[in-house]
Amino acid sequence: MSDFIYLASQSPRRRQLLEQIGVQHQLLLPDPNEDAEALEAVRGGEAPARYVQRVTSLKLDAAMVRLKALGLPSAPVLCADTTVALGRDILDKPQDAAEARAMLARLAGTSHRVLTAIAVQKGRQRLTALSESQVLFAPMTPAQIRAYVASGEPMGKAGAYGVQGLAAAHIAHIRGSYSGIMGLPLFETATVLRQVGVRC
Repeated sequence: MSDFIYLASQSPRRRQLLEQIGVQHQLLLPDPNEDAEALEAVRGGEAPARYVQRVTSLKLDAAMVRLKALGLPSAPVLCADTTVALGRDILDKPQDAAEARAMLARLAGTSHRVLTAIAVQKGRQRLTALSESQVLFAPMTPAQIRAYVASGEPMGKAGAYGVQGLAAAHIAHIRGSYSGIMGLPLFETATVLRQVGVRC
């Protein structure tokens, strides 16, 4: 049994979600020389599910190299990636406020998918899982979109919104995993962690 895991993610929401299910963890973050953002580049015509699984696998590869280079004690390593998909279009993290407004204008009044892939490695064993949820946004006026973007919340978030924040006032319906939409599907995560000997 493992007493803790390494979380290779800079997301404070993923930390909160692991704490919710009582999983002890230490952060295993990229050093300044690593180009972590480059791992998230979208390939032309790539399906959203394939994209999010590929990126998660690349993140885990990088984390395993980091673990070895740092000479840290052995423990399971967890990575995750979340993407928002409108049809086959991948809505990544907005680069600026204008892009955030454009994304939200596309999402308003429509249903879209949120896909979160996870991957865990312990020794040579690697396990993966994929969570897919549907989110329906109510129609939003341009003023509502501007006000939400002005809050700063959309920046750094796939699809330009956070379900756990102010955007909740505009989300009419969710089908699937709330924690998966936040960035770490807890049922799938707990299932995979138990398979590698983590108490949760």
